[in-house]
Amino acid sequence: HIQFESLEKIPWCFLRKLLKINAECRNCTQLSIYEEEEKEEEENNDLFDLDLYTADGWATDNKVNPLDVIVALFLCADSFLRQEMALKMSMCQFAVPLLLPYGNKSQCTLMLWALRDIVKEWRPHDLSESRGFVEKSIVQANMPLYSFVRLKNCSLSKSQCLNHVLNLGQNFHNIFTHRDMKGGAVTKTLATGLVEICWYLPSGTENLDIFPEPVAFTNLRGEICESLAQFKFLFEVSTATYVFLDKVEENEHKILTSLQDVKSKLFLVVNRKEGNDREDMMSVKTMLEMEECRMKKCSDHGLEQYKSQLQAEKEKIRNEQRKHKVSRDMESFIEHLSGGDKERRNFFLKWMKLKLNAHLESAIQLFLMRNKLKEQCNKNEKDVKLIAELDQALLDSSLGIEHYMREMALIYEFSIRSSTKTAGEISCLPAIAAEMLLDGYPFELLDGDASNIPERWVTAVLMELHKKVGGKSRLLVLTVLGVQSTGKSTLLNTMFGVQFPVSSGRCTRGAYMLLLKVGEDMQSDMDCDFIVLIDTEGLKSPRLAQLEDSYEHDNQLATFVIGLSEVTIINVSMENSTEMKDILQIATHAFLRMKEIGKKPVCHIVHQNVAAVSAHAKNITERTQLLDQLNEMTQIAAEMEKQPHIKAFTDVLDYDIDKNNWNIPGLWHGTPPMAAVNTGYSEAVANFKNNFLEKVKGDRRNEYSQIPEFLKWMSSLWKAVKFENFIFSFRNTLVANAYDNLCKEFNQWGWEFKRAILKYQDAAVLEINNTDNESELQHLSDLVKLKKSEVSKEIEAQQTLMKNKLQDYYKRRNIHVHLIEKYKTEFFNSIISSANEIQHSVNKNLDCVFELRRSSKEAQEIHRKHRQMIEEQVMKLLHDCKGSTLSDEELKDEFEKMWTKTTENVMSLKEQNISENIIKQYLQEIGKCAFEARTEHIKHNHNIKFEIDLKLHICGIASREFLKMHKKFLSDNDPKTQLEKYKTQYLSDFLDLYRQRDHCQRKATEFVQSCIKPAVEEYINRSLGVDIVDEILTSGHSAHYSSRSFFQYNIQKELLQQEDFNSFVKYIGKYEIYVKDWIFHHIVQKMSENKTLYNLKNKSLQVIVHKITEALEQASKGEDGILLPDNTESINELMKNMRKYLLKDISISVEAEKSTLFQIQSTCHPFTNSLKISIDGLEKQLQEEFPTSEKIMKTLNKLPVKPQDELFKRIFGCGQQCPFCKVPCEAGGKEHRQHHAAVHRPQGLGEYRNIDTQELVEVLCTTDVYGQQTFRNTDTKWEPHPYKDYTTYYPNWRIPPDPTIEASDYWKYVLNKYNDRFAQEYKAKPAVVPEAWKRITKEQALKGLKDAFNMK
Repeated sequence: HIQFESLEKIPWCFLRKLLKINAECRNCTQLSIYEEEEKEEEENNDLFDLDLYTADGWATDNKVNPLDVIVALFLCADSFLRQEMALKMSMCQFAVPLLLPYGNKSQCTLMLWALRDIVKEWRPHDLSESRGFVEKSIVQANMPLYSFVRLKNCSLSKSQCLNHVLNLGQNFHNIFTHRDMKGGAVTKTLATGLVEICWYLPSGTENLDIFPEPVAFTNLRGEICESLAQFKFLFEVSTATYVFLDKVEENEHKILTSLQDVKSKLFLVVNRKEGNDREDMMSVKTMLEMEECRMKKCSDHGLEQYKSQLQAEKEKIRNEQRKHKVSRDMESFIEHLSGGDKERRNFFLKWMKLKLNAHLESAIQLFLMRNKLKEQCNKNEKDVKLIAELDQALLDSSLGIEHYMREMALIYEFSIRSSTKTAGEISCLPAIAAEMLLDGYPFELLDGDASNIPERWVTAVLMELHKKVGGKSRLLVLTVLGVQSTGKSTLLNTMFGVQFPVSSGRCTRGAYMLLLKVGEDMQSDMDCDFIVLIDTEGLKSPRLAQLEDSYEHDNQLATFVIGLSEVTIINVSMENSTEMKDILQIATHAFLRMKEIGKKPVCHIVHQNVAAVSAHAKNITERTQLLDQLNEMTQIAAEMEKQPHIKAFTDVLDYDIDKNNWNIPGLWHGTPPMAAVNTGYSEAVANFKNNFLEKVKGDRRNEYSQIPEFLKWMSSLWKAVKFENFIFSFRNTLVANAYDNLCKEFNQWGWEFKRAILKYQDAAVLEINNTDNESELQHLSDLVKLKKSEVSKEIEAQQTLMKNKLQDYYKRRNIHVHLIEKYKTEFFNSIISSANEIQHSVNKNLDCVFELRRSSKEAQEIHRKHRQMIEEQVMKLLHDCKGSTLSDEELKDEFEKMWTKTTENVMSLKEQNISENIIKQYLQEIGKCAFEARTEHIKHNHNIKFEIDLKLHICGIASREFLKMHKKFLSDNDPKTQLEKYKTQYLSDFLDLYRQRDHCQRKATEFVQSCIKPAVEEYINRSLGVDIVDEILTSGHSAHYSSRSFFQYNIQKELLQQEDFNSFVKYIGKYEIYVKDWIFHHIVQKMSENKTLYNLKNKSLQVIVHKITEALEQASKGEDGILLPDNTESINELMKNMRKYLLKDISISVEAEKSTLFQIQSTCHPFTNSLKISIDGLEKQLQEEFPTSEKIMKTLNKLPVKPQDELFKRIFGCGQQCPFCKVPCEAGGKEHRQHHAAVHRPQGLGEYRNIDTQELVEVLCTTDVYGQQTFRNTDTKWEPHPYKDYTTYYPNWRIPPDPTIEASDYWKYVLNKYNDRFAQEYKAKPAVVPEAWKRITKEQALKGLKDAFNMK
């Protein structure tokens, strides 16, 4: 125990405990409290002017009477807090203030308003046999009132006497504070003149009830002389007044005798003492009778055709509703909400609530209806129609403010839908509702009567709320689910001090939300701005249990509210194990569905009415059994939801049988209605709340949505609930956006990975190609192995980097990564798969380079021998002609004779028989491995001849293609052809040597053209493919390739705009070819715009020319930095140095260099200068030769890294198509487990037809898979198979129903527009399309496409 620092803390302690309905709150008036209470923060001290009543003069000895605390609080409270305090005191079975003294005690306030919220239930003895009961506001109840007062000389405690009388047959409870209680003996300062009231209410049990009818008791604090006005009032309104006394003084005698004209009786309760008998008797004679006063009472077609009909009927209903005008009652209601200040509105709503409650059907009538409904439900042969009618009658008997608010929502919705000008009162309605939410009024989220969410209204209200709080609206949503009448609302009210209606007598369905603002000091800890409490109607309601849709209704409600919530409390009563199992079964289904969409709410199971102190320890066995039951339920639910891999409840969510189970004792201590609140209930609930808040603070994984995101989630969730769209997929905008955003990032990481490895591969290839021709093949092989190893390490490093990026992505906040948690493994597997694919590609490319290098080494050796032979003959011819004077023509003739004679023995490469080689190679490979039967061998009923013909056809095509490649190789490497390339150069060398002309510039130019130019072109082409991909991905068209779904949207949008039937046919039937062609032409178009390709090539050209110029500058100097000697021999040194400095950039042909520098006569310095001139000329030459748009296609096709292929791999995915409508899979990554697509098509577009009529099928597969239809094809061996069990044959496809009817408008429009042409193309009859499809416009089709792909 610790001492209070000041008296100001005492009222706050009392108020906090009272709002928790903790019956120990009156103990807070003592000098010490438990230390844990002291730790609670004191908030909003400025709400009450408590200093006035806690000044030093009030309690000089620092002792406080509990009644003074109560009076002080009621004096400082506003009207609505007074109601809340009175309600909580009544629940605790405390007497509540009826007359509140004020000022000089001669003034007092009748607390009728504060009592109006108190609603009680009781069973008079005349209803015992029928088990009926009465439920009324205590203010409106008709019952006798007995008042208890005392005179100055009174040693007997009337409060204690009342407590004893009212507690007969019950566990003793102090309804009235008395002198023997803690603080009760402290002198009252404020409470003198206070009149308290309490009620005795019978339970219908004769041996327990003290009175057969309800009775009210009042208690005047202090003697009657001090509170004469209160005494006279009580005497006037009471059935009887009891005066407690020891003896009567003179002034008291005068007061009592002044009442002689009143007919009712005054009773004296005398504490007899010796010598007082005579005086007592005289006082009794003066008692008079008075009139009894009571408190005043306050007054058979196709599925698609059927769907179209439903749509038409809905539109017809909307049109009918639009015709109705706003009623006068609603106009008045809206006017009162719109006008006036906040306090006026609050009073209006409170009075309206009270008046509506007063005009409800009488309790007897309600009871009769309930009883009749119960009788029908208990019959063996149930009249379902009558049960439904009685249920509706109960609903119709209720009228509350929620119905007016619901009507207001409808007015707003239809004013928006009808596109009328919503000015004035209508447009301000959401702002009014938002203010009411902020003021703590419950807001109807789900209309339980109509099982509908008014989405436009809810969205408008919550967005208005979002504006009012300045965009700071992170919501932590908490929901309570449970069987009817298990104390769900009471639990929330006790935990958070809110005012969800409890036992109101009205049959309300649905879900209500209430907003609690989180204090600024806790916002950072809890990472949210508001706590949203959702209170739902009870599940397994007796009035709904026999209706056909009751189970579906409960499942929908549970799925919806659990889906909205971060925390779900399952409230179960230990008395009914059957109902507990039912509620847990429903909740398990909902949790399982949430797991599949990536949302993992926290679940707490609260067991009410567990009173034993050792319950938690004793219930270990029960809790283990409960977990076993949960596991069993999970397995059943998983089987129903087609998720057999889930075996335990802990597979669905994080659940601990110790930390997520709470035992809470019963609310009442004794037998209601006279039972007091159980203090243990409040303490257990407070403990649960504190634990819950601590877990919220400690769990930083959660991302709480802002209101706009919450609304998106709610809208998609409700659509999914309506469509029962959880077994296969959850089409949610937040999930879709989160998945799409990850795909975009993942694709970009994948390209960065690929680009880094391509760069590494290029360096490796260059190093292999730059090896010395003199090197042995073994050295070359070892180098390739080394490069493979190095690239493998780089791939591993890049793979790790990409995995880290993915891991970090899932740690980000505010991007809803928790919603796509289940795809994490798939994306990790895709990284591994991509790495393996890249590794395989690199190894294959390096092997090809090795083979080419090996082959070229042999070819170069032949070329070297022939070059040396020609050069020898040129020098011999020069020597022979030196002594003669010959003209240029004569010299050319001599050279021609020499060339012809020398090259006549040079043999061309022999052309091979490619077809024969293919057959030989094929036969060599056959039979090496054991033959294994594959799926494709038995899947289709093809005959042997078909297979042989197909294979021969493929071999024929392959042999012709290989022959072309072979001839090209021969052409490029034929020795004679290679010599012919240098014939002109050797002729020029011969003439210049003969004439002794300066050929320095010519040699430099030939070197640049023969050696540098091919290397530069190869350098540009080597990087051009990557540069084009980067350009496409960073340009204005980058969104096309950001993700597969975005690519699909853009390509379908273009198809719609072009309106070309052949393009549709190609897109549907030859999707891969169409996509490749589309990408190729898109690249060509992009590269043609604004000289894009020219700029990319020129950029690379600038880079390499700069490197060559720098290399030449460095090469012209020795290792000491001094220019090489100016002699002919230094030119070889110059070339050697250039090759060394450019080793990592380009590959210069050694044979070409030796050919071009044959017999060079120039010295090093002039030749270097000539090279600089030629290199400058080369730059200009290449800029002029860069391809025009006509040559772009050839350029793209000859690049080593083809951009069209890279972009295709990026967006094409797995290439699988829906087995029914042929829509392509849009799943991200390559290793996804299931294929899915945003929008499916009418199956006729995939060539499906009715076998009997040959008409194209107009029904969408997304409709059929949830119907009773069957399909048959080669996979089913032409046996009918139910669509809904399509996963038997296509387990990897996930085909959910369309999120809306409009989602598939695009393909409905296409089929209707080209119906006859598709029939002609597919050799079938046109589909019979619904009339509604014929009214779909091109604009509506485009809108449907946008909505389906979540495009704004």
